[in-house]
Amino acid sequence: MIVTGASSGIGRALALEGLKLGMKVVLTARSLQGLNETAALSGATPEKYLVFRADVTNKEDCQAMVEATIACFGGIDVLINNAGLSMRAIFEEVDLEVLERLMDVNFWGTVYCTKFALPYLLKSKGSVAGISSIAGHKGLPGRTGYSASKFAMHGFLETLRVENLHKGLHVLIASPGFTSSNIRKVALSKDGSPQGESPRVEEKMMTAEMAAWHVMNAIKKRKKTLVLTTQGKLTVWLNKFFPALVDRLVFNHMAKEPDTPLK
Repeated sequence: MIVTGASSGIGRALALEGLKLGMKVVLTARSLQGLNETAALSGATPEKYLVFRADVTNKEDCQAMVEATIACFGGIDVLINNAGLSMRAIFEEVDLEVLERLMDVNFWGTVYCTKFALPYLLKSKGSVAGISSIAGHKGLPGRTGYSASKFAMHGFLETLRVENLHKGLHVLIASPGFTSSNIRKVALSKDGSPQGESPRVEEKMMTAEMAAWHVMNAIKKRKKTLVLTTQGKLTVWLNKFFPALVDRLVFNHMAKEPDTPLK
């Protein structure tokens, strides 16, 4: 199993869950220190995992990561595209470079890793998973780049599923909802600088470990979609039938965040 963004948050929890289940796991991210911390937390013996530093926005890094996986373990059964970046700024004020950065990480990172891993996943009739968001089902104000990148991920993965409908490839789109994770602390503000402390009460959210358990269970059951948290499920369901109402509800909810960019 390959997990991108395995140095923290949901990615770390996914890697640890996989190792706990006895899987051989490739931990990849930009932070070598974070990857080594994940490996140490697992308590697994070195032959059970591979630490590989890679930037998913770099095609050559993604190809090298897949080649290293094959050299070490001989095949790929599961690819979890988890590496992600968030933002908080209204489109009117945000630098375009912020949106480009989010598309590079969230969308193109998924495309690059999947492209190079696909031949091996088809051979094993394995699973491709994308860790998306409720923002991939409903546009969230103040998160134009984030929602756009997750909607793009959805379209890519749904099409991949249909193209390979008769080839045994499993494709999962997982939307955890608001989860206690490092992604908000490193979210980009309008000028591209990290926003710092999360504007949300992390203690009231689903833990990364619980989200990872649900994702791994969905992969085991070869589910097509996974939407987590009561709020997330309600948002997706209501938006199918009452989109105008959900527009107002979502705006009002996001406008209550401390230091909100919404006016």
